[in-house]
Amino acid sequence: MTYRSEASAVPSIVLNDGSVIPRLGFGVFQVPSDEASAAVSTALEAGYRSIDTAAVYANEAGVGEAVRKSGLDRDEVYLTSKLWNSEQGYDSTLRAFDTTMAELGMDYLDLYLIHWPVAAADRYVDTFRAMREIKAQGRVGSIGVSNFTREHLERLIAETGETPVLNQVELHPSLAQPELRAFHAEHGIATEAWAPLGQGSELKDPTIAAIATELGRTPAQVIIRWHLQLGNVVIPKSVTPSRIAENFDVFSFELNSDQMQLVSALDIGSRLGPDPATFSVGLEA
Repeated sequence: MTYRSEASAVPSIVLNDGSVIPRLGFGVFQVPSDEASAAVSTALEAGYRSIDTAAVYANEAGVGEAVRKSGLDRDEVYLTSKLWNSEQGYDSTLRAFDTTMAELGMDYLDLYLIHWPVAAADRYVDTFRAMREIKAQGRVGSIGVSNFTREHLERLIAETGETPVLNQVELHPSLAQPELRAFHAEHGIATEAWAPLGQGSELKDPTIAAIATELGRTPAQVIIRWHLQLGNVVIPKSVTPSRIAENFDVFSFELNSDQMQLVSALDIGSRLGPDPATFSVGLEA
């Protein structure tokens, strides 16, 4: 099955394996499964057609329920999930994928990601090889990674001979990651931004507020538009229906070059999440 991009008003980009992913999706990090079902239903009604979850979020069941209840054909919704750290390794990845699909209640996944490299475990190469096997079985459309640095990506490509279609990383105005984005572009890897609004911290920035006032938009809309114009895939999260709709309403305006530069100048390399080079939560599990 292939995601049908023409079914959505959201622009898509072509990944390096020829498949397509919507440029704007909906994230469900830290949303309990019962709330996730309602939030995803609201997002699908608002027009989103890409939903991003993960095994460790413990809400795959709620996500799957919302998709099934939506009345949309399966190929109209692009689903992403991620393998948790404790399940890395060839055989354990195959088992974990089965569990994810059972939780979702689906027989096909559009995109499967390694959630973190967990370099201390040294299993991400074998994990990616297992994902290649799942893809060869026709159970997943595309395979990629999340929170990988340039060094992790270089090793993965060198040792498997396959380039991930996408790297989902922390990315917001305070952490714009220009060097990593440039590496992605050079190697045909899509950049997807998690915490695109800086978990809300960026919404209070006076520069962004001023641009929002100029455009008659909200700070969140300005930041999401900045992501889109940079070329990022972006997955904002909210459980508030009005904000879910607001975050989707970003295709009828643009930032000019000066406004883009002002937002990009806010980059101070400041992370909200852990350092991908050392993060190893889950290894003890």
